[in-house]
Order: sequence, then C-alpha cells, then structure tokens
Amino acid sequence: MQAHELNQTLIGLTKLMRIAYAGGDLAPLGARLIERAATDTSGHALMDLSTVLQLRGDHDLALSLQAQAIKIQQLYSIPTNSEQITVRLLVIMSEGDLMSNTPVEFLLEDTDVAVDILYVTPEFPLPESLPEHDVLFVAMAQSDQNMILLNELAKTLSRWPRPVLNQPERIALLSRNQACALLKSAQDIAMPITVRLDRHSLEQVATNQLPLTEMLENGEFPLIVRPVDSHAGKDLDKIEDTKALFNYLQDRHNQEFYLSRFIDYRSQDGLFRKYRIVLIDGKPLICHVGISAHWMIHYLNAGMAESAEKRQEEAHFFSAFDSQFALKHAAAFNAIYQRAGLDYLGIDCSETADGKLLIFEIDSCMIIHALDPVDIFPYKQPQMSKVFAAFRQMLLDAMR
Repeated sequence: MQAHELNQTLIGLTKLMRIAYAGGDLAPLGARLIERAATDTSGHALMDLSTVLQLRGDHDLALSLQAQAIKIQQLYSIPTNSEQITVRLLVIMSEGDLMSNTPVEFLLEDTDVAVDILYVTPEFPLPESLPEHDVLFVAMAQSDQNMILLNELAKTLSRWPRPVLNQPERIALLSRNQACALLKSAQDIAMPITVRLDRHSLEQVATNQLPLTEMLENGEFPLIVRPVDSHAGKDLDKIEDTKALFNYLQDRHNQEFYLSRFIDYRSQDGLFRKYRIVLIDGKPLICHVGISAHWMIHYLNAGMAESAEKRQEEAHFFSAFDSQFALKHAAAFNAIYQRAGLDYLGIDCSETADGKLLIFEIDSCMIIHALDPVDIFPYKQPQMSKVFAAFRQMLLDAMR
C-alpha cells in the first residue's frame, strides 16, 4: 500500500484483507499506522491498526486498540469509489474480532452503496444523532456478550423510521442450542440436537457420575464439544469416550460448552464436503465448497488451492447449484428462512446419507468474500458477483 493511501480517513477491512490474502507483509503498514495514530485525532488509524493486528494474529492488542478507537468515535465511513450513491446504508456493529459482525464491507466492495458503520457497546449505546440513511442493517453476532445490546436494539428499532434488515431479536435466536430448537421439527433437515452445559455437568459426564443421555437426548459417543461463543473451530473437538472428554476438559478453562452428537457425513468416496450457503431474502446462493479427508473442514485448510480435482468439483457444483442442490433442498431452505426470520443468513451444511440437508450452523456473520486468486479460482468471481448483486438488490427492495 502506497504512503499516500494512508491519508484516507479509513483504509477498511477489505483492502487490508486483500493485502493479507495476497501474502503481503502488513508489518510496514502497521508501523506507519502507529506513526499516524500519534497525530490522528480521529479513531481511523487505531481502527485500521486493530484490523492489521487481528490479521497478524495479535488478538488481545487488536481488540484493545479497537476499544480505544470506539471511545474516540463510534461512526466510521467506508471508502467508496462510486461517484453516484444509490443507497445510504447504516450498519450497526459491536466490538469484537472479525467473526463478531457481518463483514458487510466484503459484500459491497466497489458498489454504489455508501456504508456508515456505527459501533455500539454497553459503554457507548446508540447515539441520538445518526447519519442520514435509507436502510439500517444490524450486523452484530449473537453471543452472550451481545445479548443485552441486541435486546436494547430490538426495543429501539421496533419504531425505526427507516427499513431495518436482520432484526436484532431474530439474531438473538442464533445460539447453537436455540438454532437447533428452531429447526428441530423441520422436515428434510437434519441437525444434531445441541445442548449448552456448564463445566460441572460436563465433568460429571466425563467421570461417569452422570449418564450422557441425561444431558443430551439420544446422546452417544462420539460427541462434538466446543466452548460457548467459540468460532472457526477454536477448541472444537470430536470426543470418542468419557476418558477423552475428561482429557479435553483438563486442557481448557472455559465454564460453558455446547455438546452435540457427531454425525458421520462422509460421501461414498470417503471425503467430507461442507457447503457454505447464504440466504438473501430467502434465496440460497452458494459461496464455497470445502472438500477434505478430515471431518472438521475449514476452506483454507481443505487443500482446495492445491487440488485441481477439488476445484473442478467446486466449479461444477457452482454451475449446477440452482438446478440441482438448491432445487433438491428448496423446502429445507425455505424452512430455515421462515423460522430464522432473517433477511441475510449464512448456512454451513452438508448432506446425510439419506439425502437430508445436514446443518452444522446458521449464523448471520459468516465470512463471505471474493478475495481468492482469480488465476486459481476463475469460477469464483462470477458466483460471488451474483451474491453481492443479490445483497445490493435486497437493500434496494427494502427501500420500496
């Protein structure tokens, strides 16, 4: 990034992530942002520096600088290259890492949508004076930390004079156990029952003081366990027996966990496939297909860039999605849309052996982007353009 670009009010997440994805060294940019922060009376340099540090893995310092930036100012405008603005979008976010809010910047890069991001925290609630906007979008994730904020926002936005997308009271229902309850009785959907347990209860199961079935309906090993509010597979594990559960707890100090039964979702070729899909105004759109020999799939570690065969399968899945997968599971997608009640929603899913849609997670803050190198993934740009166009159209429709 050239030095003159640092004169912008905000670099923004998309540009910084592009540098990181391209293998660029963020350290020199971080150093220049530190120098700029010394004389910058706004929070822009600190906010960008926080993003740089998150991308470099310095989580705690990044969030500390983000909190300082929000203390200086709550409102940040995302740079746009468009000379004509069609939609003025106000996005409500909470403090936190890159998984804590819908990454709206990725969805609206180089469009005619002007984006203002307003950070709301317990210390800094929704201010009385807000920028003019045509649509308001609630981007904050469901989490224990955000529940008070979501509840307060629900009261305020119930009488909002502008269209509101992703109502906060619906986001509040996306915890793993509540999402499971929402979809439990839906036909054509398989989603393992998920329960939330405190550490003491889980320790009692691990030491055979309590039967597993008393904690988890139809519970049997192997299990999937993860701490509450963890994301991206952090401290997620498959547990084969009570001894393994005991050992898992010894290595972690969390006090609340989600527990569910593991479902073997391997295809006939022995590989696991995980699909990331977004519902925009109820319409399903495919974003990526992760193919791996391991049950815990993250797109970045699934070896997609290294395998032409996997990419060929993903490209074919993209091209046939509307006429095959989306059509096959239309009833399931509609049930998710109706029960979640959200305008924009991400779904991580697969298929069971008997053809049902297997849901791992529904969440409003899954990362959707078009940052993959075009020379390796040439089929992705057209598909992601469809996703971004659908998001923009959702905003336009909301204004009517």
